[in-house]
Amino acid sequence: MAGSFQGDNNSVVSGGQQQTQLFAFLAMTCLFFFWGFITVLNDILIPFLKESFDLNYTQAMLIQFCFFLAYFIISPFAGKLIDGIGYQNGIVFGLITMAAGCVLFYPSAELHVYALFLLALFVLASGITILQVAANPYVAALGPEKTAASRLNLAQAANSLGTTIGPLIGAALILGVATADASAVQGPYLMLAVVLLTAALMFKFIKLPVIASVESGQAETDANVWDRRPLILGALAIFLYVGAEVSIGSFLVNYFAESSIAGLSHEDAGEMVAYYWGAAMIGRLVGAAAMNYVAPTKYLWLNAVIAIAMIFTSMNTSGSLAMWSILAVGFFNSIMFPTIFTLAVKGLGPLTSKGSGLVCQAIIGGALIPLVQGVAADNVGIQMSFFVPMLCYTYIGWYALKGAQQS
Repeated sequence: MAGSFQGDNNSVVSGGQQQTQLFAFLAMTCLFFFWGFITVLNDILIPFLKESFDLNYTQAMLIQFCFFLAYFIISPFAGKLIDGIGYQNGIVFGLITMAAGCVLFYPSAELHVYALFLLALFVLASGITILQVAANPYVAALGPEKTAASRLNLAQAANSLGTTIGPLIGAALILGVATADASAVQGPYLMLAVVLLTAALMFKFIKLPVIASVESGQAETDANVWDRRPLILGALAIFLYVGAEVSIGSFLVNYFAESSIAGLSHEDAGEMVAYYWGAAMIGRLVGAAAMNYVAPTKYLWLNAVIAIAMIFTSMNTSGSLAMWSILAVGFFNSIMFPTIFTLAVKGLGPLTSKGSGLVCQAIIGGALIPLVQGVAADNVGIQMSFFVPMLCYTYIGWYALKGAQQS
């Protein structure tokens, strides 16, 4: 098990308390929705700030670099924070930090300084990192270990709902403005801050079962984490998966604006991004059901192979086929993060929080892979630059077949 649950009297939760665990699961899915919605807004911010500050692709990808850099820097501290104050208080702290990042968008736009936007994104992502470190193992522990991947995929469907709605709202409120004035982001992000603070207040007072991350008498050293082969190789898989998924999403608006692809306006292209993330939502629902019957490793491998085929198709065609094939990658991305995560932390026991922190550090792939693709796009063109995420899926396919096996 990823951990054990305890009530207020420190007794282990029995089968009769399944209703409490169901409530906890539903509450946690709200968090998955929040960070999905906010994270995908970066796909809208990139073309908007690229135009507002007259940036090239490499400079624009600094948005994702600063956002996902927070995962690498903050994750180790997040794990220690959660061990110290508990999962529920960690969630509250993460939500407040996210709200602070949203508030920072106001002075960033007022002063029209790109570096301040990058700082605001780092603070915002720091809060999301804390939520990730807390929520993923929490959901994984809300039931039998053999169904953890299915359960986490179901929770990730709420994340995908957020990433589906986000581009539609972002395109209307940000890309839909008459001019590329950076002040267009002030209102939307202040509203997000209010919502996040309200959620923090709610999570402060609701009752959730407590997860015991370290069992009495079973404390282990940090070095033990590095002995777990599936964990280390899984962290690399997360690095490449997040990098590939984020990188593709980051380029879609500009890609669909290309005359050889779809020739869409930025606002219309921004709305099309919803199909990419919407496909992931459908894929997670399908995956949550399928992996009750198909081994997670086999299902992960199949999705990686088809994702490679879709990218190859988009790179070598034009028009609608190129557009819809790259959007289809979203469906096959769907189960990758939760499946890799559960394979990586499987059997860690009291090391779960440390393993979760290490895996979440690997989310820095979302900072580096888009930057690499940005350099490629500036040199070989945006369409051919998609070879970068295609290589990432190649490793994920190998991890599913070989790397995830226990030594």
